[in-house]
Amino acid sequence: MSESLIRLRMASADGHYGGGLVDGARVLQLFGDAVTEILVRHDGDEGLMRAMNAEFLAPVWAGDYLEIRATLSRTGNTSRTLECTAHKIIELEQSEGSAARLLAAPQLVARAQAIAVVPLEKQRAAAR
Repeated sequence: MSESLIRLRMASADGHYGGGLVDGARVLQLFGDAVTEILVRHDGDEGLMRAMNAEFLAPVWAGDYLEIRATLSRTGNTSRTLECTAHKIIELEQSEGSAARLLAAPQLVARAQAIAVVPLEKQRAAAR
């Protein structure tokens, strides 16, 4: 099975709403990046996103560190089904300025199932 891992900090520019709350679309963009990496590794092509069914479970704030994971769970002739998760691993202490803390356990903040398509003529056997 193919897997992608992206670990990054949400920048102040990612804060879309009051108090630096990060827009869920930013997390979806990161899921898309992780899916793209898997498609390139698996098929030698970026493919196209067909659908994504996402669920947001906890807030993400500017300054938080996230781990984004995508795992290839099913392969069809042209379709690829992937499971995506976003876990918060470090959070900024909102009332303490620059203070931050490592979470005792990663907190699941979002998950999604993505379906991507790589047309047959774009699939390169050398990538497999």
